[in-house]
Amino acid sequence: MKFLDQAKVYIRSGDGGAGSVSFRREKFIEFGGPDGGDGGRGGDVWLEAVDGLNTLIDYRYQQHFKAKTGTHGMGRNMTGAKGADVTLKVPAGTQVFEEDNETLICDLTVVGQRFLLAKGGNGGFGNQHFKTSTNQAPRRANPGLPGEEMNIWLRLKLIADAGLVGLPNAGKSTFLAAVTAAKPKIADYPFTTLHPGLGVARIDGREFVIADIPGLIEGAHEGVGIGDRFLGHVERTRVLLHLVSAQEENPGKAYKTVRAELDAYGNGLIEKVEILALSQVDILDADERKKKAASLKRAAGRAPMLLSAVTGEGVEAVQRALMAVVAEARDKVVVPVGTRWQ
Repeated sequence: MKFLDQAKVYIRSGDGGAGSVSFRREKFIEFGGPDGGDGGRGGDVWLEAVDGLNTLIDYRYQQHFKAKTGTHGMGRNMTGAKGADVTLKVPAGTQVFEEDNETLICDLTVVGQRFLLAKGGNGGFGNQHFKTSTNQAPRRANPGLPGEEMNIWLRLKLIADAGLVGLPNAGKSTFLAAVTAAKPKIADYPFTTLHPGLGVARIDGREFVIADIPGLIEGAHEGVGIGDRFLGHVERTRVLLHLVSAQEENPGKAYKTVRAELDAYGNGLIEKVEILALSQVDILDADERKKKAASLKRAAGRAPMLLSAVTGEGVEAVQRALMAVVAEARDKVVVPVGTRWQ
């Protein structure tokens, strides 16, 4: 399945049904009069976060969603049926923006959340509503009110507990494959990872979700390389695992490059708890380990963990460090309330 994390769609709620002009005329019935029913309300457009989805690919093939018009009213005071609703099903973590792609409408972070995007128009009154003492036989009824329409942007930010960041070929995908059942593409050339990936890691009987994103290079915030758009998928994480490859000539410089890109991107990434690890240490001898770990320590102000996803060295220690941060931050989900939330 192709990964798609942004889509523009057009939505329109249903128009209300028209009211009816009708009169009761029956033989042997002493009192007749107006009996036109009201029109039904138009269908609504809802957004719902569902389980089992991790991409917006469905919205590449359909971009127009229209709810049904309410049924018109009929005689004998029969009110028309409400128009059928339309529900857009999206993965948890989907944000909805107005057409300017900047104004946030809602953010669905929990499976089962529903938000009313467009309310159907009210049905029109039938002629029974217009009867007065001076107008016993009104011959007018209201049309239904029109529905709401708009263009919206859907933007997915993956829900994960921990995020992997680093330069290309820092060993992020190898680490993800080593600690989860995910099977990312792994190769010895830059930008092997082109789309974010998720995996579930288990340590000491507990689980947490890891998100892997394409590597960052200097100038990513200006569009260099793959750019920094995929950093949105680690915005919701509780902790970042920053991997610096032992193959780097200057690990300290590599660390500062990625930190500069995180700072330029903004959205609170630079303030997140960060666990630093020197990866791929299996290629180094003892002296080179000390030298490169020292370079990284000078740049970061703290000693890095040593990690080799290939041999397993340091893998469990890194997992436990991530799990400790995740466990402390869990169970703090705030479910929004309001008239359009259900």
